[in-house]
Amino acid sequence: MIENCSVADLEQLELDLLLEAVKTRYSYDFHDYAKASMIRRVRKYMDQSGIHHVSELIPLFLHDNRAFYRFVKSLSVVVTEMFRDPDVFKALREEVIPVLKTYPFIKIWHAGCASGQEVYSMAILLEEEGLLDRCQIYATDFNDDALKLAKKGIYPAEDIELYKKNYSLSGGKSELSNYWVSLYDSIKINSRLAERVTFANHNLVTDGVFGEMNLVMCRNVLIYFNEQLQDRALTLINDSLCPRGFLCIGRRENLKFSQIRNHLDDVSNTLRIYRKVGS
Repeated sequence: MIENCSVADLEQLELDLLLEAVKTRYSYDFHDYAKASMIRRVRKYMDQSGIHHVSELIPLFLHDNRAFYRFVKSLSVVVTEMFRDPDVFKALREEVIPVLKTYPFIKIWHAGCASGQEVYSMAILLEEEGLLDRCQIYATDFNDDALKLAKKGIYPAEDIELYKKNYSLSGGKSELSNYWVSLYDSIKINSRLAERVTFANHNLVTDGVFGEMNLVMCRNVLIYFNEQLQDRALTLINDSLCPRGFLCIGRRENLKFSQIRNHLDDVSNTLRIYRKVGS
């Protein structure tokens, strides 16, 4: 028995019970998500649903799977933009692409692709470097709604100026507007780019190895995991890389908690670009 619990202690107890109930009922294990991030997202879901206590979610999720899956979708990271962190894409163009050009066929995996802007940024880069026709891009997320948005490749026109600025800073060789069709208040990515992308549902927490990739992009996903889950996800990603394959993670992420660090050489530790050791 826990006496004199603070509100925070009670909330943490409720969260632990909720996560255990979810694991038993749906086989989704969120125990290793960063606690601060998880409680923040749970609170947001509660506010949107008019719920006052975390424990109220337990019977709701147990008896209403639609409510549970709405919650799962809310956990997915969907904030992204085309050529986000332009210096990263510039480094990919200058340091990674020349190596990929030596391969007859290239496989690239965007893990946690959200609404797809980064995926199409990569497709544009590959097109400009003459690699798109011998490349297959795989884009995965566990949020089906995000995947639907990514497949459509339609984005608000209000973001165009930001995209153009990022593209220019990344070393773009053309006009970014050449890669989309303008609609009334939005843009639609050209079909030539989209046809090189395969979208699929994949969960870094629960699913397995995803082929042998020459490059894996997993940016701004790991920051929501605790150290144990980061290591698990990074091990899966490392196992999905072919020998001498490349990995790019987010600027605020690092490999110091993972056992795979000793299996990767630095391309640019500052920009979080690495290359798997091996022949």
